[in-house]
Amino acid sequence: MINKSIYVEIPIQANIDEVWRKTQNPELHEQWDLRFSSITYLPKKSEEDPQSFSYQTKIGFGVKIAGWGKSIGTHNKQNGSKTSSLHFGTNQKISPITEGRGYWRYLPTNNGTTFLTQYDYEVRYGLIGKLLDLLFRPVMGWATALSFDVLKRWIEKGETPRTQYVRFFSNTIVTMLFFFVWLYHGLVPKIIIQHHKEISMFSNLTSLKGATAANLVGLVGLLEILFAFAWLLYRKKRHLLVFQLILFPLLTISAFVTNPPIATDPFNPITFNTSLWALSLIGFLLAHDLPSSKSCRRSRKGDSSCPSTKIS
Repeated sequence: MINKSIYVEIPIQANIDEVWRKTQNPELHEQWDLRFSSITYLPKKSEEDPQSFSYQTKIGFGVKIAGWGKSIGTHNKQNGSKTSSLHFGTNQKISPITEGRGYWRYLPTNNGTTFLTQYDYEVRYGLIGKLLDLLFRPVMGWATALSFDVLKRWIEKGETPRTQYVRFFSNTIVTMLFFFVWLYHGLVPKIIIQHHKEISMFSNLTSLKGATAANLVGLVGLLEILFAFAWLLYRKKRHLLVFQLILFPLLTISAFVTNPPIATDPFNPITFNTSLWALSLIGFLLAHDLPSSKSCRRSRKGDSSCPSTKIS
């Protein structure tokens, strides 16, 4: 069972020194790299020694993974490129990673710098660890790529990593909420239970009765389920949000027209749809120009000049 090493590459419109500073200074590095919560450089015995450091990664509910690392930076004076080789690992059993090696590389271009990384690691727990890594490794690759795009936007546009991540994860929460809302309302009251108020509303709107109205309710429920999965699969979330900004007022008016007394019910469609409309508007404002892992190249071009990643 062979897992491919993780490779991420992104162009940044800035000189190498600026990219190097944002990535090699631990206080700056920990701000944009989603894989690390804190990075601390340790004292060196001599200038020739690798730079040792410790790191922590918060995984939620107060649980942290602590690890160690060593890095060596080199500068190629002929082509102006720089490379930082890395050896890292952790002894904590909660981490699927035991240790790994990789590098960061900085290549000068006409428009700035190409910043890239390639790394691999060993896993613990034998075959079980390798099976779990089939899920964990894509997550690591995604986190690396997303972090690289956050770094790029920080350098090029000046938006801080914290602000970018707040917008990104707020957008993720909005996405999952609307997925749940549409899935639940399409599946439970329209297909599984077929609530009498759902059938009554469609009967009042269309003049259809009995089984015909019930079938129409089931069809609408199916469409709502499909729209729920669009929230997971369709990349341009702002299009979905604009659609909802138009749809929710229409649904509210329809509910009130078909059953005016519903306005006095607790948690009625008027307050519910108005809340969802406001959330759609907030989501629309948040979803503009979000960082994305898809901004990065995830496989290397033919290049035989791969630097050594060995660190003693």
